[in-house]
Amino acid sequence: MLSIAWKPPYSLAAVVLAASPVFAFAQAGSAQHLTPEQKQLRSIYQELVEINTTNSVGSCTNAAKAMAARLKKAGYSDADMQIVVPPGDARKGNLVARLKATDQAADKDAGKKPLLLLAHIDVVEAKREDWIRDPFKLVEENGFFYARGASDDKAMAAVFVANMIRYKQEKLKSKRDLILALTCDEELVPAKFNGVEYLLKNHRNLIEAELALNEGGGGSLDKNGKPVRHGIQAGEKIFQSYSLEVTNTGGHSSVPRKDNAIYHLADGLSRLGKFDFPFRLTPTTRGFFETMSTLESGQLAADMKAILREPVDTEAVARLSANTPFYNASLRTTCVATMVNAGHAANALPQRAQANVNCRILPGETVEQTQAMINTVLADSAIKVTPVGVATASPAQPLHPELMKAVTDLTNQMWPGIPVVPTMSPGGTDGRFLNNAGIWTYGVSGMFHYPEGSNAHGLNESLPVKSLYEGQQFLYELAKRLAQ
Repeated sequence: MLSIAWKPPYSLAAVVLAASPVFAFAQAGSAQHLTPEQKQLRSIYQELVEINTTNSVGSCTNAAKAMAARLKKAGYSDADMQIVVPPGDARKGNLVARLKATDQAADKDAGKKPLLLLAHIDVVEAKREDWIRDPFKLVEENGFFYARGASDDKAMAAVFVANMIRYKQEKLKSKRDLILALTCDEELVPAKFNGVEYLLKNHRNLIEAELALNEGGGGSLDKNGKPVRHGIQAGEKIFQSYSLEVTNTGGHSSVPRKDNAIYHLADGLSRLGKFDFPFRLTPTTRGFFETMSTLESGQLAADMKAILREPVDTEAVARLSANTPFYNASLRTTCVATMVNAGHAANALPQRAQANVNCRILPGETVEQTQAMINTVLADSAIKVTPVGVATASPAQPLHPELMKAVTDLTNQMWPGIPVVPTMSPGGTDGRFLNNAGIWTYGVSGMFHYPEGSNAHGLNESLPVKSLYEGQQFLYELAKRLAQ
């Protein structure tokens, strides 16, 4: 496994470059203030968000066709684009589009293999009755966009489409092919038709690249909206769910017994909910807390420094774990109950109680070790623990020097003085498939969020309006630099 600790050739905090006119963009408070490029993005974003791409009733194919139509109108030919639909479900289409390098000789150089721009277009389910607003209508309100997929991941998908159109119109001179891949079923694990996995197995030539830009990174704002740091994801946890199940003979509810399947399961889940998995730092999270300790102050900074030392300060670990869910998820494997199903009749003792527990496992730990720990915590042989699906672990990617320099330079030009911080994503992305295939994949977006985040996967998912347009400009410049 390659080390992913990155030592910059200069101080991230000290490098401050004056913002050039190329980074001047409109304050997007209302549509009339948008530049032509921003108006185009907003139109693409709205169209994409308002196409339902949930697994239950939606269609990624419809979204892929809509984005292909946008590209074709901008000058991409049918030969430049492919809509790849896995056999077995016509709704699970993926779009791959290519902008060919203008310097074809240079593109043959192994160091100038294509750059892949990856975003998934499927979204998590959303019930209209639960939301304040219609989750499948883009709403702009009080400086935020609201919709399912507003942040995860249709913002990045729309930005990539808008930027590919712009490169085509500007006749970008490049030494790499730029490949856009809008894929399906990233949100389903396990997924029968994961787009990236399917493309790698069946159409790898379409997405073969040196490196890929993906979701998973992004910036952090303080509560007043001031940028604090810009994260680049280099590594992610392993996604693994487990089924916890209790069965017994049941019976009539008028004559209850103590060995109730629901009580067994509930007691076990309660013990698991109170349990913290062991603290452990990876090279990436160690680098993250080293950097963050220089940016924070007071007790928080002291605790970040304390967890880096040996022996570990357990009280500092506890305080950090309680500070934010993100810090807790960065410090250990986590497991949480996400779904429960029990009983078969209102007047009967339950014959079965089942729960899904979703774990995000630190790199270097195994599915088997995690299952053994769950069994120990449950301490009830009546609860059967079974892995759901097969986890896909991936190696830690090295921090690509050319990419890191470009991200750092652009960050300092757009947000002077803001450090670039390597992070490990507590969630999973399709980057795990690409990393396993030798296509190093990095999460970076230029889109900043407030401390409370976007509530992706939850109610009223949102994205700051300003963040969409800043991300557009950042990713436009980043891909352009890497291509040239």
